[in-house]
Amino acid sequence: MEQRRLAAELRHMREAAAMTVEEARAALDWSSGRLNHMEGGRHSVPDVSALKALMDVYKVTDPVRREALLALRRQARTKPWWKQYEDILDDGFISFEARASKISAFHPIVVPGLLQTPEYAAASARASLARTEAEIERIVAARMERQKILDEPDAPEFRCVIDEAVLLRLAATPDLAQGQIRRLVDVADSVNGVTLQVLPIGVGLHGCMHGSTVILDYADERDPSVVYLETRGHGVYLTEPSQVADYRSALDDVAADALSKAATVELLRNMITD
Repeated sequence: MEQRRLAAELRHMREAAAMTVEEARAALDWSSGRLNHMEGGRHSVPDVSALKALMDVYKVTDPVRREALLALRRQARTKPWWKQYEDILDDGFISFEARASKISAFHPIVVPGLLQTPEYAAASARASLARTEAEIERIVAARMERQKILDEPDAPEFRCVIDEAVLLRLAATPDLAQGQIRRLVDVADSVNGVTLQVLPIGVGLHGCMHGSTVILDYADERDPSVVYLETRGHGVYLTEPSQVADYRSALDDVAADALSKAATVELLRNMITD
């Protein structure tokens, strides 16, 4: 979400210049609402002249910094890939995930979307009982596009724990199991920055009994970490530091109880053989 990043940069520039919104508004002869909307990311992306005026008022003179802000503005005007799938991706999670520098997750029921094969993605969408075949095709296409972040030069660190129940459900659908388990092995074995663990059923009760949990962390310290709790409809987002710390502790607890990365890969390979 480059528009959100740009909004954060505008706030940071004003704060660095030790100016209030009212002082900046007066210097620019703008309405305070216009500036508030820009800083809140609720306004159309500022045009070049407006951004240059802001940089002048805030005394941002470094040519490299100015060009970086102008480049960010250009990026903010470019629609990200997921915009074409807004009819099926309607809760905004993808935009948060796409900018994350670290993704930590626990999935107790299904293989996480970043690791699904097209066949498994279609089957899981169909199992929701709420999609037409045309929608399922678009869900699969969007999910495959989404997975490309793991192959990018600045790919996020991805730590994922899946419950063994996910694998047991796979075993009940052998037509899906081989390809999906091979996909898990390939990613866990060869994709840098990915740590995949399986939580054995034998562990019993654990810290994430509440269900599927994802924590998104960002390289820019001005972007707060986000907890995402998946639901059947729109997910729930939590950003309060105490809430994030609580769910992070739960994920750490689950990861400590799970098999190591090496033991997980061995388990998955044995499943393929069996």
